[in-house]
Amino acid sequence: MEELKLRPVPTPTGRAAGPTPLNALGNNVLTTTLDKVINWGRASAIWPALFGLACCAIEMMGTVGPRHDLSRFGSELFRASPRQADLMIVSGRVAIKMAPVLRQIYDQMPEPKWVIAMGACASSAGMFNNYAIVQSVDKIVPVDIYLPGCPPRPEALIDAVVKLQRKIRGEPLVKRTA
Repeated sequence: MEELKLRPVPTPTGRAAGPTPLNALGNNVLTTTLDKVINWGRASAIWPALFGLACCAIEMMGTVGPRHDLSRFGSELFRASPRQADLMIVSGRVAIKMAPVLRQIYDQMPEPKWVIAMGACASSAGMFNNYAIVQSVDKIVPVDIYLPGCPPRPEALIDAVVKLQRKIRGEPLVKRTA
């Protein structure tokens, strides 16, 4: 058996090692996780479903106009088909007769899907405390963001969309158990 010999100089690594395929990339390497890439895509292209019920719907329509321009945040495509939408903005009061329709549209949306309750009426029935109005839309569909106001301004809806984008970017693709 041969005797173990030590090298007089350590083997160069990194940039000192000379040109290698990895060193040729320089600073052009990006590392990330699959969760972050997919959630970035989901958060950057939220497509809301058309579901305006009352006066809040006028403010919702105002957010896509030239003054507020919701398209800067990737949400300009209000979809008429729930099968192409991933965000439902419930804007206005929900009558008890409208509740099954709201649930059916929510069920037709593909996963993942999110809901914004826009206005005091959608969040807590507002000033309508009677038998014909659902007291909160979260009794019908799960709500991700509550947007207060009567009616809320378009800037508030844009802020809610930005907060939803932050929430989406932090969600894992697969729920991991500890």
